[in-house]
Amino acid sequence: MTKKSVRNRKPMSKLDALFLQYADSHQNPTNILIHWICIPLISFGIFGLIWSIPFPYIELLGKYNGFVNWASFVVAFSIYYYLKLSPTLSYGMLLIIGFFSYLIVQLEYWELAGGPALWLVCLLIFIISWIGQFIGHKIEGKRPSFLISLKFFLIGPIWLLAKVYKRVRIPI
Repeated sequence: MTKKSVRNRKPMSKLDALFLQYADSHQNPTNILIHWICIPLISFGIFGLIWSIPFPYIELLGKYNGFVNWASFVVAFSIYYYLKLSPTLSYGMLLIIGFFSYLIVQLEYWELAGGPALWLVCLLIFIISWIGQFIGHKIEGKRPSFLISLKFFLIGPIWLLAKVYKRVRIPI
């Protein structure tokens, strides 16, 4: 590589560096396939479990009390983090979280109709998905990235979303 090409090369963004580090332990095709299934399910499970934590009634919110819960704060933090890394990925994650919210509300309706508790459904999804993740990493032969840093809990979903964006030619 010439000196001129090194000088003209764009510095690596924080997002690219995180994706590169995350991808290091996600090279095996079977592990990647497992991640395509389990990462969204783990994200959904965590979101549902946090949603299930009782939230205090706040008089100021009035009729909107049911729209604010602990998951609202997690969403706000996550979307802010994603926005700093990539606005377009943050918009996509906001849509995905909106879809998750819809599914969680449907599970709440099911619970009210006599079905299992929301927290129990989400806990089962979470546990089963993590078993899949650990199987994938056993196949890969590398430890899960979140053991390096907890921020990789947030990077996994946008790593997959970035692959979708690249496939459909949406810039990240």
